[in-house]
Amino acid sequence: MNIVIAAGGTGGHLYPAVALAREFLRQEPGASILFVGSARGIETRVLAHEGFELRAISARPVMGRSALRALLALFSLPVGLWQSLNILRARRADLVIGIGGYTSPPVLVSAWLLSIPRVIVEPNAYPGTANKMLGPFANVVFLAFKAAEPHFASSKVRVVGTPVRRAFVEASPAGSAPVSGGTRKTVLIFGGSQGAHAINMAMVEALPHLSAMREQLAVIHQTGTADYERVQAAYEAAGLRAEVTPFVYEMPRALRSADLVVSRSGAVTVAELAVCGKAAILIPLPHAIYQHQERNARVLEAAGAAVVLPQETLTGPTLARAIQELLGDADRLRAMGERSLALGRPDSAEIIVRDCRALMGAHHDINNCLGAARS
Repeated sequence: MNIVIAAGGTGGHLYPAVALAREFLRQEPGASILFVGSARGIETRVLAHEGFELRAISARPVMGRSALRALLALFSLPVGLWQSLNILRARRADLVIGIGGYTSPPVLVSAWLLSIPRVIVEPNAYPGTANKMLGPFANVVFLAFKAAEPHFASSKVRVVGTPVRRAFVEASPAGSAPVSGGTRKTVLIFGGSQGAHAINMAMVEALPHLSAMREQLAVIHQTGTADYERVQAAYEAAGLRAEVTPFVYEMPRALRSADLVVSRSGAVTVAELAVCGKAAILIPLPHAIYQHQERNARVLEAAGAAVVLPQETLTGPTLARAIQELLGDADRLRAMGERSLALGRPDSAEIIVRDCRALMGAHHDINNCLGAARS
């Protein structure tokens, strides 16, 4: 079984793909997994860490770019299509999965031209441009949110949630709630796969206001590369116990250890928070296309699982106050964790892989019938 997954650019596209790859190997230990992405995205370092093979194609982002860069991206599409056709033929692909982003179109269209079964996974409440465009080419469209259903042919849609890595699920039994037995509380802070400058600076400004909690507080802070040294120095100056890192590879460990999470609200982050049952302070990316993160954050807020702080009004004192209020109220923190857990879909990856295997089986049976009819 040869699976090709088109994903990359951001963690929001890549980590659901990694979750699916791991689940394919669990259900089909002999499966071969190949990722197709770009040489510039996060996939180059994450997939090396995860142990998966990556082939890069000539693909560039179009949305949110200047007219010149968008034009260059369009010119790269034929090259990417030709490269994708060669990759799928050489790999003898049995299934192609597109998670969205700018590497998906040439790979999915190539699969359509070669009559290879193909599926789309859309993790956001409002679909991205690539997935909306590719809908007609897909056999099945897996959605995280029912709100995205009107954008695709209803006969193809299955609402199953966002796939998360099994490491989150296995270590997060039902009823998992924030840690509250010890004297020290842990706050996990991250702004997506590349960090978030606004969150980093707000936390630096918040540190003086958290001095009274110095002995009761520990922090794990993913900064991204640009702000790493500045943030690390701020924690050292504040005398606050902190694990500061440009990137957290072992996010399941970090998330399990947290009593409270301060983060963006991308689809993958929201899904991971839910399956782990974690209370959160969410700071949506304000300039995200289609306001994906705002929509995701409000779902958790409406369920009582999160507090939303808009970036436009975010300051160090407001962030410090929100952290203090939540960590100081164990009952509220526990209730938020339980409500978060109720939103989780821990079986999403398992369902998608099971249905993909059925799709490949049906495609194989049809080809055999056609071959018999021709003979």
